Amino acid sequence: MSWAAGSPGPCWPGGCARSSGGAPSTCTPESRTGGPTPAPPPGGLTRAFEPDAALCLEAADSLAELHSNRELREWASYRETGSVYLLPGLGPGTEGLVELVRSRLPGSISLISGAELSTRGTFRELPEGSVAVVEKRAGYLSPNAFRDRLLVELARSGAFVTDGQVDGITAEAEVRPAEGSPARFDAVVVAAGAWTQGLLARTGLTDAGLRTKVIQYVLGPSAGKNPDAFVDETSGLYGRSYAEGRVLLGLPTDRWDITPGPTPTDPVLTNRILDVAEARIGYRPPGRKVKAVTAVECYHPTGGLSLRPLAKGVYTFTGGSGGAGKTVLAASRTAARSLVRSLR
Repeated sequence: MSWAAGSPGPCWPGGCARSSGGAPSTCTPESRTGGPTPAPPPGGLTRAFEPDAALCLEAADSLAELHSNRELREWASYRETGSVYLLPGLGPGTEGLVELVRSRLPGSISLISGAELSTRGTFRELPEGSVAVVEKRAGYLSPNAFRDRLLVELARSGAFVTDGQVDGITAEAEVRPAEGSPARFDAVVVAAGAWTQGLLARTGLTDAGLRTKVIQYVLGPSAGKNPDAFVDETSGLYGRSYAEGRVLLGLPTDRWDITPGPTPTDPVLTNRILDVAEARIGYRPPGRKVKAVTAVECYHPTGGLSLRPLAKGVYTFTGGSGGAGKTVLAASRTAARSLVRSLR
């Protein structure tokens, strides 16, 4: 039997299919859908804590696996930085989730008050009652580097790796390449990120609720003691250190259902990011000169990275947005096991 795959997040080689002969195969995501190369992603953050219990379990298991395997860390260009996750208050399940992470990564996580965090510098004017989940062993990886190396390893293991455009996928699990003859498989997994909807629409397949959304962030020079990686639910601000002595900062957007590709930045949002960053972490770049960047990501109403059936033998594996890098190892394993069971 043979497997055919495309590539979504770093760990699942994208679309996965099996036919009745030959060797496994895989193709890369941008070329397979005919879409343009996306903006450099802000994703790749790997921490164990998530406010959602199911996502927290997957994130903790993924980070524990990454730390247990030096080869995986090298493939992913992993860098440990630590992280801070600020919450407006102590939720009913927060302490339990912290204990869950502690069971996977002993000595990595602590829960402190916002007031205590403020005494450590960087964060300021935190709301009364806020709490912070602090992780030592969090960090970030390169999704592109991880994916590319995994494709190399797949080829070495006997998979047939191809870089070509796919024009359509039918409800009968037939893949229609831009060049060459259509081929039918036992299973096809579409994992083309923000381009998934368009690829499915070409042959009338439902997208099962997938939506695209613009994200926008700024890249500016590092200044003073900036936090390496953080999410602040009390203000919406998120950020981390970036390459070449820069810092990445962003706020959530509400620009939904956008066609993937080059997307104009919103100067109002850029200014708001800088205003919030100055108020919360004291970040003030000279002349407020930063580079604003946009990208389009894919979301699903249920959240998270999951194998979702569309038709007999046809699935998607996307919808977790750029934050899916935290859960991709555990989520990919769960999806692969589910797919194998469906083919028995």
